[in-house]
Amino acid sequence: MKKILLTVVLGVAVSAMAQTATPPAQGQAPVAPAQGQAAAAPAPAQSAAPVIKDPAEYNAYVAAVQTKDPAAEISGLEAFIAQYPNSVMKNQALEILMGAYQQANNPKKTMETATKLVTADTCNVRALALLAYFDRMMAQGGDPNAKQLLIDGKKYGQQGLDCMPKFTKPEGTSDADFQKTKDQMNAIFHAAIGMACLQDKDNACASQNLRVTVDANPTDFSVVYPLALAYLGMTPPDYQNGIWFAARAAATAPAQAQAGIEKYALSQYRKFHAGEDGWAELLAAAKANGAQVPIAPAPTPAEQAHKMVQETTPDKMDFAIWEFVLANGSQADQDAVWNAIKGKAVRMNGTIISTTPTEFMIAGSSDDIEAKKADITLKFEEKVPLKMIPKDGASFDFQGEPTSYTPSPFMIVMEKGVLLMKPAAPAAKKPPVHHKPAAQ
Repeated sequence: MKKILLTVVLGVAVSAMAQTATPPAQGQAPVAPAQGQAAAAPAPAQSAAPVIKDPAEYNAYVAAVQTKDPAAEISGLEAFIAQYPNSVMKNQALEILMGAYQQANNPKKTMETATKLVTADTCNVRALALLAYFDRMMAQGGDPNAKQLLIDGKKYGQQGLDCMPKFTKPEGTSDADFQKTKDQMNAIFHAAIGMACLQDKDNACASQNLRVTVDANPTDFSVVYPLALAYLGMTPPDYQNGIWFAARAAATAPAQAQAGIEKYALSQYRKFHAGEDGWAELLAAAKANGAQVPIAPAPTPAEQAHKMVQETTPDKMDFAIWEFVLANGSQADQDAVWNAIKGKAVRMNGTIISTTPTEFMIAGSSDDIEAKKADITLKFEEKVPLKMIPKDGASFDFQGEPTSYTPSPFMIVMEKGVLLMKPAAPAAKKPPVHHKPAAQ
């Protein structure tokens, strides 16, 4: 098993159980210690304390938990559990042993002991937290058994959340420390569930659970970046949250990964906002762990069309702009353009899509030329001689008078067609169409 540096801090740490565990009470009948055996100091009388009636069992337990040597503590507890598998102190011994292995940075033994403890005590939230944490971290660390680890981690995470209401404050623990412990465990459980949901492409579940963890641990890259992916993987994507946490991930990522994640975050920003303006400010706020910055969505096609009409008179627009406004603008903006060009002789360049002697189907904008899609129907009053009809795909200059149009699919009809010998204006590219994302 890959060695993992334990970074879980559980408030009232499991490694402190030897000091905070409720000591067992010895049976009432005095029993002399065996020859060569040191008598254990009696524990303080507590009405709720479990009672060990066998003095040998009692002495073995106390000797194990009172030793100052970590290795001796582990061996003593292992021996105690093996010798007294039905002891009333078994669960507490397992919990202390789990903490001892955690302190010794032995993840394999920590998990083995935690598994035994959860088997014996299904609502031991400390053990459940360690199992949920280890399973998630090993899966994210590239363990070949990652899929099963995430399934197990989700199971422990849900079990932990279900048991949290039963988790009581240990004696001697302050309210503040106990709340901190609960918050940390809650974040661990939600992270395990969230990562498993992300694996299953359940992005709603993943974002809901990972957000709890990220709110508690805003600089933890191992959950910040998955949260960004969960938001952006939703249908429709939650760009507001997804882009923000992608930027936060770039700020918290290992140095070698920062540039790539920042590039990805910027690409999502461009997709949603239709530009880079405001990106530098958002990234700076993310790097400073500041308040989330709202992102203005790209203007709708109708908003873009209105801006075009406001900024440029129809006689100064090229054909691609006419097409964009007539296809996407409000009725008022369409009317403003159409009334200015209807019945007026227009000279332009286009590409032949198909022809008949009296009608040419033409692509007039560069986008439609590239797509080999007609957007103009040019009609002639008389048949065009066969020798003068351009071949399909040929570029040519012409004149026509707009008489009607349909917005979708876009088609403008021009009559009184004329083939020109002098060059006309080249085809222009249509503005990009930005569709407003669905409300989140």
